[in-house]
Amino acid sequence: MQRYTSGFMDRNPVNQILERELEYHEKLYAGFAQTHFARPAVRALRAHMVQRVLAKTGAGRESRVLSLGCGIGDTELLLAPHVREVVGVDLSPAAIRQAALDAASAGITNARFEEGSLESIHDRFDVVIAIFLLHHLPDSILHHAPELIRERLTAGGKFYSLDPNRHRLSGLVGSILFPRLMAKYQSPDERQLDPEESAAYFRSANFICRSSMYDFVSSPLAGLFPGWRAGYQAARGLDELLIRTPGLNRLGSNFELLAWPS
Repeated sequence: MQRYTSGFMDRNPVNQILERELEYHEKLYAGFAQTHFARPAVRALRAHMVQRVLAKTGAGRESRVLSLGCGIGDTELLLAPHVREVVGVDLSPAAIRQAALDAASAGITNARFEEGSLESIHDRFDVVIAIFLLHHLPDSILHHAPELIRERLTAGGKFYSLDPNRHRLSGLVGSILFPRLMAKYQSPDERQLDPEESAAYFRSANFICRSSMYDFVSSPLAGLFPGWRAGYQAARGLDELLIRTPGLNRLGSNFELLAWPS
């Protein structure tokens, strides 16, 4: 989660949402996230996300990557060996402290983490990523974010994001079967996004943008059974079939955006 406005502590509705998001994520990153994200199925999910980022964006050994809403850096530290540099930014001090500690413990020297936001970054990057971030942003900030992202991309740079789909079948099933668990994994103000509406924000900022479904069951399964790596891998295999099945795409759990300046 990130700070996008200068008067963060002002008592307007947008900043109140950001304060609640910060409070939620400070608690999340104070213990639960470190344990949960280290479980085998979740690690396998994050590793798959990294491979998807590399494949979709074309990032390689000479690429500099900016990660928005990096959290404790579990994805970024898996990405770092494949690129020249990763810079992660997040509003949560607890998350940044943990990410920096984990980078040092792993001996990873090409990943750094900063408390801040897209607005606090003034450099340019070959790739900008936002993994499960956009759906936390208030609408007014989400609408403005593509313009800021465009300013942080090098010529030929690409943006990649992954977020929950508003039409997800798994969300409906989960809310019926596991309501308390669903609530545990959701911040007070987050919501699911419509893939085409989200892509339209980037197109209005002069991006070429494509949306595609990422999965149906593998991510939810990793959240429900974080220790079951084999189950996640089997579900990922099933997802590879489901996302290619005509008529089912609209009901997927999470969707990707890939965007680049036109």
